[in-house]
Amino acid sequence: MHANIATPASLIGDPVRAAMLQALMDGRALPATALACAAGVTPQGASNHLAKLTAGGLVTVKSQGRHRYYSLADAKVAQVLEALSQLAPTPKALEPPLSAQARRLRDARTCYDHLAGRLGVALADAFEREGLVVSDGPERYRLTCEGERRLTALGVDLSGVTTARRAPLRPCIDWTERRRHLGGAVAARLLARLFELGWIARGAEGRSAVLTPAGAKGLHEAFGVDLAPARAA
Repeated sequence: MHANIATPASLIGDPVRAAMLQALMDGRALPATALACAAGVTPQGASNHLAKLTAGGLVTVKSQGRHRYYSLADAKVAQVLEALSQLAPTPKALEPPLSAQARRLRDARTCYDHLAGRLGVALADAFEREGLVVSDGPERYRLTCEGERRLTALGVDLSGVTTARRAPLRPCIDWTERRRHLGGAVAARLLARLFELGWIARGAEGRSAVLTPAGAKGLHEAFGVDLAPARAA
């Protein structure tokens, strides 16, 4: 007996619902009006699609007053979407010459709750080069004692990460760079801390992220991040 992959595949395969799911890949909860705009449909049409995504377990909804906010159900949904992005043809917008918007998205963005794009790849390179993580199998990283020390010194809360349901740290193949960045609970808490410090800011294009001058200096000093590859054309 095989898992019925046709059910989630049919939900994701609809272009309108796919656009809505991708709009939620920055980890934030959005109202139906924002998702309707992202998918290019009417609010009524968006409600019908969101009802199917909710019933299918791909998104969750929370009410706040008269408003309802939708978000991806969990990190597993984000992983599936990111994996499918690797199989999809590269958007023409990411082919040279790149628009300013495409460059920002490729340079740095959020992959649900962790850092992706060239900056995310540069961070993963630095963690390996500095001995902060080591491979713990084909789909798993292990944080070293030095890695724990540096993250803790930065103020990253590592309590309970080894007992969480999701993997503490794993390689996540970046769909624009075709190389790995860091995913998992540890990477999520690191990104949250980078936002708190003001080292990373949210960009104007939803998932895009902006590395601040303080962040460039701080990431280099804390983890030896070499930003030259992240900024290469």
